[in-house]
Amino acid sequence: MGLGERLGWVRQKVAALGARLDFLPLLLARVTVGWVFVNSGWGKLHHLDKVVEYFRDLGIPAADLQAPIAAGTELVAGAALLFGLLTRAASLPLIVVMLVALGTAKRDDIESANALFGLIEFAYIVLLAVRGGGKLSLDAAISARMPTPSTPAAISAPASA
Repeated sequence: MGLGERLGWVRQKVAALGARLDFLPLLLARVTVGWVFVNSGWGKLHHLDKVVEYFRDLGIPAADLQAPIAAGTELVAGAALLFGLLTRAASLPLIVVMLVALGTAKRDDIESANALFGLIEFAYIVLLAVRGGGKLSLDAAISARMPTPSTPAAISAPASA
């Protein structure tokens, strides 16, 4: 076997390994972002008085109401994201929380698109908006157990004799 054939074989094996591990980046992103939100929500819920005061300082209306909602959203939706349960639905309120954070707490840090793209809150939005739970998620496990719906054509097709 010549050098070219060996390199081709190595390339083929690396490509096959990459195909088998294609679930890994999404899994790591989902678990990481979910973990961050669970910890953030947990911390906020245990220090609500400080969070309410911070929200007031930011000018967020109804801070007494908004702080526990934001904290609870981060905890519950973050846990759903962590485990990959209803991932797309859980992502929506988290995206809203990050948009509020960008519009209030991080507003002064955003002087350009480059500055926006460098903020972790923006990165969370991008990661949350990309895809669902992936292969290693409760969403995938539940979906695999669901019966496949029959097509109308298959139901109405006459039986063959």
